[in-house]
Amino acid sequence: MDNKTLPVAFTGGGTGGHIYPGLAVADAFRQKFPQAKIIWIGSLSKMDRDIVVNSLDEAGNASADKFYGVPSGKLRRYFSFKNFIDVFKIFFGFAAAFFILLRERPAFLFSKGGFVSVPVCAAARLLGIKVYTHECDFTPGLATRINSRFAASVLLSYEETRDFFRNGASPKFIVTGNPVRPVFYKADAASGLVFLGISAAQKKKKPLLLVTGGSLGAAQINELVWKNLSWLCQKFIVVHQTGQKNAALLPQGLTQEEKENYHPYAFIYKEMPDVIAAADVVLSRAGANSIWECAVLEKPMVLIPLEGAGTRGDQVDNAEWFERQGAAVVLKKSGMTESSLQSALSSFLSAAQRKNYREACKKLCGSERPAEKIARILLEGIE
Repeated sequence: MDNKTLPVAFTGGGTGGHIYPGLAVADAFRQKFPQAKIIWIGSLSKMDRDIVVNSLDEAGNASADKFYGVPSGKLRRYFSFKNFIDVFKIFFGFAAAFFILLRERPAFLFSKGGFVSVPVCAAARLLGIKVYTHECDFTPGLATRINSRFAASVLLSYEETRDFFRNGASPKFIVTGNPVRPVFYKADAASGLVFLGISAAQKKKKPLLLVTGGSLGAAQINELVWKNLSWLCQKFIVVHQTGQKNAALLPQGLTQEEKENYHPYAFIYKEMPDVIAAADVVLSRAGANSIWECAVLEKPMVLIPLEGAGTRGDQVDNAEWFERQGAAVVLKKSGMTESSLQSALSSFLSAAQRKNYREACKKLCGSERPAEKIARILLEGIE
């Protein structure tokens, strides 16, 4: 391979979960092939652009050299009048992606999913550009199912996910694990405690429980925590990311013990890896990226997966898999009570129990970082 600049393309968007893991792969690929020109094709949303444009690799360089936004239509499995409008959005997204790829002529297209990726992958296939697609969830989403038809290789986070594809035993399906941003591998617990204003002496007295429902928060988790706040603060130092929209709902009239042991935050961004590193137990939803980030940092988890209307059940599947591996405890909606939460968390008051779950997380993550494994696969495809 010569030293000329080589354009390569990445696509994904709609949520950070379809972008951050892809950026981790882009960073790992550039480390292996510094002369790569990385372009990212996302949706027209400001969020997609901001995440990609502002992302830096470990060396402080931009993760992507160029960002393109294309129209994006949602693929729904149910009847909606929006489907008629989104057909046109998908068509225009395909046309825009086609001409972007025609102009850039990347060596490959790596898709991290989301509805925006489907027309991009279709355009790449039509242009003869090799397509790779990655699924982060235990059960594949509709976008991945469609993209798998265009892909030379389908990369999976779980071995069992093969079973959800008709030809899952084919060599084109490769288990890589879920790529996690490099910053999580460098997270520092001491820095997390400094940010939180918690001393090492305080942490020796009680384990630190991190509660998060994601960047937007989760009303169900927040209410459960507030109902159990007295008990939680007796047993743990509680760090609670409530979400911006829920910050105004914080309970009033806290006791002295609650004031000393309850640390609410509307949102934690760049400090979150260090905060997770400082935690002894994490109580959270079961989004694919968040649970793998916690696993990388070897954190025991109590997972409350998102269920019901508006979800395809992917978080339940993710959570139950981690539970089967001995890396998490799952609390489902049907059995959710104050006593069930207390029972689940009580088991992690034991340092020996926490160690067992940490070891399970360590075993799941293995020795090779998934982002680096994927970058190696991409590089081998162009050599």
